[in-house]
Amino acid sequence: MRIRDWPAEERPREKLLHQGAATLSTAELLALFIGHGRPGLTAVDIARQALGRHRGLRNLLDASPADIMAQPGWGPARTARLLAAVELGRRHLGEALQRENKLCSPHDTRAFLRARLRDRDREVFTVVFMDNQHRVIAVEDLFHGTLDSCSVHPREVVKRALAHQAGALILAHNHPSGIAEPSAADRRITERLQNALALIDVRVLDHLVIGDGEPVSFAERGWL
Repeated sequence: MRIRDWPAEERPREKLLHQGAATLSTAELLALFIGHGRPGLTAVDIARQALGRHRGLRNLLDASPADIMAQPGWGPARTARLLAAVELGRRHLGEALQRENKLCSPHDTRAFLRARLRDRDREVFTVVFMDNQHRVIAVEDLFHGTLDSCSVHPREVVKRALAHQAGALILAHNHPSGIAEPSAADRRITERLQNALALIDVRVLDHLVIGDGEPVSFAERGWL
């Protein structure tokens, strides 16, 4: 049976418009990107197959465009729509973080940095530059590394902090392994950055390590 022949209250599009997106299953949300089915399969069926093949939404969204397009019922247009939606979500979080309002929520900061860094396949070191009122001035990926390391140069961080006239900042980097536990090297570079930035009166508010689970906060562990 085609989705258009389903009762109106069961069709994904109508459910979303009348009951809200939260009422839809992951397969139903994904079906809205797929748009229409193929002979013998509805868009919801195709979505369920994709989620089953990749063992969940995250693995599907982490897959390469070629891998997504190789699935039955997918193609360049559908794959592009899906990946564009993921990027829009990331940018939405970024804009929310960079509003003129004072940055008061560690939850929002973590959500933004997790979305920005979690799925990178190489280590990336990011700095959130803020003024003295903790309003975000800029977010920059300053250093890019390999699968398990990233060279961080305190001089460059100091230069960018001076360029932005920052009064405080948050450091963040990812562990592509998915294990967010900070290494001894992570602690050493954080201390070096703290000392260098203290010379120009810039405070390091936190250093977040991003993995598969909850980010690890240096501030919460009492390391700052």
